[in-house]
Amino acid sequence: MRDYTDVKHALPAGEHYAGLILGKDNCRDHHLVLLPDELEEVPWALARDWAAQCGGELPTRRELALLYANLREHFQRMWYWSCETQEPRAHLVWGQNFTSGIQTMYGRPYRGRARAIRRLPID
Repeated sequence: MRDYTDVKHALPAGEHYAGLILGKDNCRDHHLVLLPDELEEVPWALARDWAAQCGGELPTRRELALLYANLREHFQRMWYWSCETQEPRAHLVWGQNFTSGIQTMYGRPYRGRARAIRRLPID
């Protein structure tokens, strides 16, 4: 089992430990790590591809809420993409405003910001 101390001290330079996400809907609990780079003014598809190239993914809505709570100082006071579309309207994607803390949806062509995360499963 990886605990907080082990994870935090094993991170590469520039990565930040965000906290623990409890499993939901048959997903495992995991530690959340914020990767160092940021992308700005990009539509959702490019943001998603960029996160994968960084070795990570765009965060879920729950993960964005945790990032807002624990690592807000590592974000611009702007709006950031999540990986979650708004079903059944898949042309809309959820995101997090790092000024007000609200989550809302924008169309995929909207040009937002992106941060990539890594998930470390808890054994």
